[in-house]
Amino acid sequence: MISAGEFRNGVTFELDGNVFQIVEFQHVKPGKGAAFVRTKLKNVITGAVVEKTFRPTEKMPKAHIERKDYEYLYTDGELYYFMDQETFEQMPLNKEALGDSFKFVKENMVVKVLSYKGNVFGVEPPTFVELQVTETEPGFKGDTSTGATKPATVETGATLNVPLFIDQGEMIRIDTRTGEYMERA
Repeated sequence: MISAGEFRNGVTFELDGNVFQIVEFQHVKPGKGAAFVRTKLKNVITGAVVEKTFRPTEKMPKAHIERKDYEYLYTDGELYYFMDQETFEQMPLNKEALGDSFKFVKENMVVKVLSYKGNVFGVEPPTFVELQVTETEPGFKGDTSTGATKPATVETGATLNVPLFIDQGEMIRIDTRTGEYMERA
């Protein structure tokens, strides 16, 4: 059990038969009346975000989210196949379970598959990935003082903005949480 006074970002708990993860929390102590905890919660199964307030003494059962390493093997139509790193069993997943940041994952990358009580609800890619730029317009010499960017397509097919000095064929590091260019690899 976890009380609302112990809330921190990333904590998961059960509420009304659903599993929620805390995205934001704020302890509020008004000048008059009792203190409360204002939270922004994300339903880990559906992805819906709700705002809710709790009394600091309220208790909820803690939910254990299992994160296990799987290797992304290949895609077959709408199914994406992953292999367990320990047992070598293959597991197919639908595109809906993958999430938006999966566009930066290429074959043979190790990802974390998230499940709750055996039900898979998401895939977490590595925080940083190194991918090759397959298509971008050429940059021009002296065009770097303004910090301007241009669109680039990487080997997985995802598009992001990169600095003007990045050329086709270069390896770049990408933060999968934000989908932004970090540096040359």
